[in-house]
Amino acid sequence: MKKPALLLMLMAPLAFAQDWMATSFEHTEVAPDIFMLSGAEGKSSGGNISLLTGDEYVVLIDDSFAPIGPALFEKIEALAGRPADFIINTHAHGDHTGSNQFQAEKGATIVAHDNLRSRMEGDPNQNTGPGALPIITFSEEMTFHVNGQQAYVFHIPTAHTDGDAAILFREANVIASGDLLFRGIFPFIDLDSGGDVTGYKAGMQKLIDMSDDETKFISGHGPVGTRAGIKADLAMLVDAEARVKALVDKGMSKEDIVAANPLSIYHDEYNWAFITTERMTQTLIRSLTTD
Repeated sequence: MKKPALLLMLMAPLAFAQDWMATSFEHTEVAPDIFMLSGAEGKSSGGNISLLTGDEYVVLIDDSFAPIGPALFEKIEALAGRPADFIINTHAHGDHTGSNQFQAEKGATIVAHDNLRSRMEGDPNQNTGPGALPIITFSEEMTFHVNGQQAYVFHIPTAHTDGDAAILFREANVIASGDLLFRGIFPFIDLDSGGDVTGYKAGMQKLIDMSDDETKFISGHGPVGTRAGIKADLAMLVDAEARVKALVDKGMSKEDIVAANPLSIYHDEYNWAFITTERMTQTLIRSLTTD
């Protein structure tokens, strides 16, 4: 589903959530033993989930909303034959960390960036009990040597949030990006959680520089991506910011810039339920006008 309703649903009542929230998962094998998991039957599981299976360890990257934890656990067991040994959280939003506690109770060890743990620790909606928080954290980078793969985990500062991590599976030439990538849709740059438009662009460029034309990207939201697709998304963001900046530099008010609709050229392709064309414009205005 190209334009899922996503974080907007994080704040929806559970009764409503049952109408859109996935109750099962489908999978795409991106490379041997590396899968992208997403909600089945057109329903949302929040962010995409990556799964590395093998004889040694099972590694999960992100784990969806809390209510979907049991369904995710069943899917992991179906593909891997046993529960996850490790879960790497790519950032602190609840559609990527929501079932931490459930998966930890099933034996998973949670790993994430230092800033992610700090943000979750201070949020009673996320710091819900033993296992909800990562118990292994890192500041810059770390590597998992599992199942014949080097899974290189690295921090990209002040991008989607201030606690972002991405994972490069070196041998498989696959990058799991978390919400550093929204393939083919406007990105959510969470300025209130340490995110930054300049940092987001730099993060996207870093992922492009690490890749080649054969690299496959498991984006935080959207389909599996290619280097060409990620470059197109970055070019859109660079141009979108420039279009808004031209109006800011003219001294136009926020209201007048929104009314001018400078991102209309991208509306048909990139607009979606959570980050609409108007909201993307507002994010860029705020970024350009906040000291």
